[in-house]
Amino acid sequence: MSLRGGDPAEIGGYPLEARLGSGGMGTVFLARTSSGRPVAIKLIHQQFAGDDEFRTRFRQEVAAARRVSGAFTAAVVDAAPEAEQPWMATTYIEGHTLAQHIAAKGPLDGAELRRLAIGLAEALRDIHRVDVVHRDLKPSNVVLSPEGPRVIDFGISRAADQQTLTMTGRVIGTPPFMSPEQLQAPRGVGPRSDVFSLGTLLVYSATGHGPFDADSPYMTAYQVVHEEPSLGAVPEALRAVVESCLDKEPEKRPSADELLVLLRDLPADLGGTAPGAGGGRTRDVSTQNHLMTPAAPSPGTAPADPDTGSTDTTVGRRLRRRWRPVLAAAVAVAAIGGGVAAVTANGFGSGGGTKSVAVPVAALPDGFAPWHKAVLGGRKDISDELRCVARGDALFCGGGGVVATRIRISDGSRVWTANSPGVPVQGMHMVGATDDTAIGYRFAAEDAPQDPHSEVVAVDADSGRELWSAPSGAQSTAVTGRTQDALVVGSDVVTVDASNSRFEARDAHSGEVSWTRPFPADTQCAPVPLGTELMAMCASNAEVDDLEVRHPTLYTVDRASGALGRPIAVDGPAVPMGVAEGSLVLLQEHKEGTELTGYDGLARVDPASRKVTYSRLAKTYGGTPGMANGTLYMSGQTGLMTALDPATGRKKWSRQTSVEGASGPVAGSGALYFSSATGRVVALSPRDGTTLWTTDPQADGLTGEQGASPRVTLAGRAVIVAADGNILFAFDAQKPPRSN
Repeated sequence: MSLRGGDPAEIGGYPLEARLGSGGMGTVFLARTSSGRPVAIKLIHQQFAGDDEFRTRFRQEVAAARRVSGAFTAAVVDAAPEAEQPWMATTYIEGHTLAQHIAAKGPLDGAELRRLAIGLAEALRDIHRVDVVHRDLKPSNVVLSPEGPRVIDFGISRAADQQTLTMTGRVIGTPPFMSPEQLQAPRGVGPRSDVFSLGTLLVYSATGHGPFDADSPYMTAYQVVHEEPSLGAVPEALRAVVESCLDKEPEKRPSADELLVLLRDLPADLGGTAPGAGGGRTRDVSTQNHLMTPAAPSPGTAPADPDTGSTDTTVGRRLRRRWRPVLAAAVAVAAIGGGVAAVTANGFGSGGGTKSVAVPVAALPDGFAPWHKAVLGGRKDISDELRCVARGDALFCGGGGVVATRIRISDGSRVWTANSPGVPVQGMHMVGATDDTAIGYRFAAEDAPQDPHSEVVAVDADSGRELWSAPSGAQSTAVTGRTQDALVVGSDVVTVDASNSRFEARDAHSGEVSWTRPFPADTQCAPVPLGTELMAMCASNAEVDDLEVRHPTLYTVDRASGALGRPIAVDGPAVPMGVAEGSLVLLQEHKEGTELTGYDGLARVDPASRKVTYSRLAKTYGGTPGMANGTLYMSGQTGLMTALDPATGRKKWSRQTSVEGASGPVAGSGALYFSSATGRVVALSPRDGTTLWTTDPQADGLTGEQGASPRVTLAGRAVIVAADGNILFAFDAQKPPRSN
């Protein structure tokens, strides 16, 4: 909208072009920098300029917004909190707010909803990692930009180390999107209050209304505090995740990191409303559970609550209603205005041990029954094992002489097996799948060498027909310590070309090249996943040729163009393991000469700040390393499992198991799973490593070389395990075939 009479012509040297909107605390204008870049300037209303406490709050808003990286929010460009009329300029984000979009076009469809959910969870992770709590996540504070959703307006946020302010009788927020603790005890609000707000936002985005809507703000507040959410119209695939966000108890909600894991496991299209769903305010009690706990439950019963030691046979029992006078909520809502309450970003976990998080129990694939089958077409003389990826009810496996095969997870029946015409192969190691394509890289058998020795291959998910193949440079092991020449990133596959000189991004199904990017001069590189984003790890040609990479360099990679960011030098040799709190975690190798003897340090790379921090481990750990849900694990050859904190390198717990030569960890349904080449599986509690259950071996053979054992594959609650001799078997995680 155009400027009005009385609006200033410029603020802080920025000429104003238009009025973007006005709220209770200030007016937002569109302005331009000297270079012509658009910015949004928030000018505080004159009546608040003389209020010392309000100025303090505004200074805190500016400070909080500056602490957040801006990758998922509006970055601060300039600010003058001490000006006669305080103002702040942020990056102008093109796009409608979520509120405007829903009003104009109605609820989001399944694919849009999933993208929004993941984007907002990434934004919260970015906000919470710097100890800031937003406290006002609502549709009008989410802008749907071309790059994804952005969270704006830190007007009532606060960082953990900022001054605590209180104003008697005032609670800050927007009732339909506030958490119970915001209404009851705003001084103790922590990051998981934002997670609750995100849950309400997802319900609104999916249905056009909130989960606690009522005829008045007073009754809405009462519903938030005391009643169960109305989720009948939420797509079934998303409902369990939303339920976990809307738990009345903050400590039982997932963190932003945990929420990202849950959301990424959802199908690409969440679909529509569940069949026969109504609008009643009831929970589907079969979809929520606590993390598995020390006392292993018998099949068919829910695990014990770790804080009470009791076993509740009703999975996801309904929360007890905490009766408080409705007047208390009504008075709180009536006082909503411009005040600020104390916020401690890490206060939700202070003063006690780690508590369980409410994690949705995944469902079994339709028609699932346990099965045990040998995969045909393999070669017993090849010292390799099946490796699998799951997508819906489809299990794609390769290795052990098998090029690729698709198996129904529900019953183990084979849908197709791909061929490799005239070329004996060691197998195709699966790296990922989209809705219509399975991706892997195919290795020539050692007794039948060929050129190229390895290539990235795409096969049609429905028929098994080979769609395209491309030679692979196959140097990632030398660069990163891991075989990872191809990564599925969204609907693209990022590969290393045959000459080891550039990255190539191809459409997963068609193979059409989207972009290419040369490596930096005199280096060889490999792609490294960073959640849903991408990095490159590079080393000099000389170090790669000598198999002695001691000075690797990391770069962020733009997914749309392949453009590399500024270099980030890391002390090596180091192996990228995964992501924790938004940083890439690398294990530093301990070598005696050129021989790897274990791992003795950690490096953490923050891609936003390019800062690298290091920690020494208390000892040199041997075995198979892996990461799951932000924790680093070491699987020892003798069955010893150790959990390490990637932030400090300190040991969380260590447990001896009967699974020797185990794989790396896989996390799901509240447990950690490790397997051996014999098919023995152990499930451990992530909290303290307590053994929940162990299965018997499912195949003859040795435990396999350290690190050679296949990983467990999860499909909802179904656990699929590969064993020696190309054996596959599947069972329900809640009803495992227990060891005697």
